[in-house]
Amino acid sequence: MSHIEMLFRFIGGLGMFLYGMNVMADGLQKSAGGRMRHLLGVLTKNRILGILLGAAVTAVIQSSSATTVMVVGFVNAGLMNLTQAAGIIMGANIGTTITAWVVSMSEWGSILKPEFFAPLLIGIGAFLVLFSKKEKPRELSEILIGFGLLFIGLSFMSGAITPYRDAPVFSEAFRILGGSPVLGILTGLVVTAVIQSSSASVGILQTLAANGVVTWNSAIYITLGQNIGTCVTALLSSLGAHRTARRAAVIHLLFNVMGAVLFGGIMFGLFSLNRTWAAASINSVQISVFHTVFNVTNTIILFPFANWLVKMSGILVKGEEEEEPEEAASMQLPHLDERILETPSFAVEYAAKEVVRMGELSWQHAKLVFEAVRTGSQKRVDKAYQIEETMNKYERQIAEYLAKISKTSLTDHQRLVVGNLLYTVGDIERMSDHCDNIAEMAEQMIRERLTFSLEAIEGLQEIESLALDSMKASILARQTEKMAYVQQTIQIEDEIDDLEEELREKHIERLARNQCSAAKGVIYLDILNNIERISDHADNIAGYVADEIQQ
Repeated sequence: MSHIEMLFRFIGGLGMFLYGMNVMADGLQKSAGGRMRHLLGVLTKNRILGILLGAAVTAVIQSSSATTVMVVGFVNAGLMNLTQAAGIIMGANIGTTITAWVVSMSEWGSILKPEFFAPLLIGIGAFLVLFSKKEKPRELSEILIGFGLLFIGLSFMSGAITPYRDAPVFSEAFRILGGSPVLGILTGLVVTAVIQSSSASVGILQTLAANGVVTWNSAIYITLGQNIGTCVTALLSSLGAHRTARRAAVIHLLFNVMGAVLFGGIMFGLFSLNRTWAAASINSVQISVFHTVFNVTNTIILFPFANWLVKMSGILVKGEEEEEPEEAASMQLPHLDERILETPSFAVEYAAKEVVRMGELSWQHAKLVFEAVRTGSQKRVDKAYQIEETMNKYERQIAEYLAKISKTSLTDHQRLVVGNLLYTVGDIERMSDHCDNIAEMAEQMIRERLTFSLEAIEGLQEIESLALDSMKASILARQTEKMAYVQQTIQIEDEIDDLEEELREKHIERLARNQCSAAKGVIYLDILNNIERISDHADNIAGYVADEIQQ
């Protein structure tokens, strides 16, 4: 029974370690919130910034696997190219070393031992959860509770191993693994692939090392294998993605395999020269040092060869992506990749970009139907109908994606943004519906060979121009979150209301003077009404942005 109890303690400790890391990562991510959202702009910059971004994001979400999976999603969505992805992947490997240093804190001194301060952290975090209603203290509570649970989990794992540290099975197992680089690397690879977390597998290894049962040579080889094993998650995630996305996952694999081969060869040579050192015990701090040195040095060595890694991935994953015609690209449905949900802060910004793209397509729709009315072009009417079908699909897909984001860990402000994005999608789709109404009226005019007077057309051109300006300003307000565009939208909406009333009165006067037929009069007034409704929805969109700015 004692053996079963220790097994339960180890499993429970591992569970608390993983759960604590997840809770801490959620708290860190919420705390970073807005800053992480705007990091998307860095994706278009150079590879050095990409490395820093990859390291920063991984340090926050505590998982290089999650970062790489997210990168696969970005590549699949066309938000970055493979060269940019290579930099972020390299940075992710550096960022994951933070977890190893956190785990090794228990050996920095007695005051940093888990049993000393972990209960205090959980206690402070619990009080913040219970007695604070503000968002920031609650985010801090998640970080503290996660941190405390992580260390208590480590303490449980260590306590479960302590009675067996003198058992021959450990010394024999690590002697075999240390004597065979290939076997040691395979062990680290398999364990990490099964657990789906290099942080957890490194944590287990460090817990064993803290009990003095791990040798230098076995630890080095297993650590190298763990770096390869973490690629499995991204490789599995890339299945079913575009070729370019699969190549991003292969770049991650190539980077770690090359580093493991290089360092494995060097360390095997050094251990052969000094067998005493190879068989000596290693502690968790020393594992952290090697883990950091390996990833930083590997990045420095392979950084100049990033383009070569991209070419190698193209050789391993053959085929060329089909180029979309420019016209088809503008009608393309959103690339809502669920991999990016791994990091909700990025997913919110990602969804916002797709909502903006939907708004831009709606603007093109409006421009097209306005031209169809003036020119009597059936070709423009048919194109407008195609856009309307695309907009309906757009709305469904983005709404479903936003619903999935709302189930992730978000700050109060992010929840407000997600809700407003959902309302915005509805308003954009309604603008497109009004455009579709105008397209139907344009088709009726073509079929019945109706034309407006020069005075009526001039009035339409004036209000149409204002409506397009209103739509553009509201889209820019959503994109930039600047109050200036919100105010511009509101101002144009007031102008459109006044102009619509003025044009309506003038048209009624023309009807009274028999200068316009009743059939044309009804269509003209309906077009004015639909244009005014379009500007109302643009005003709604600007209002949502104003709420977010003023929160």
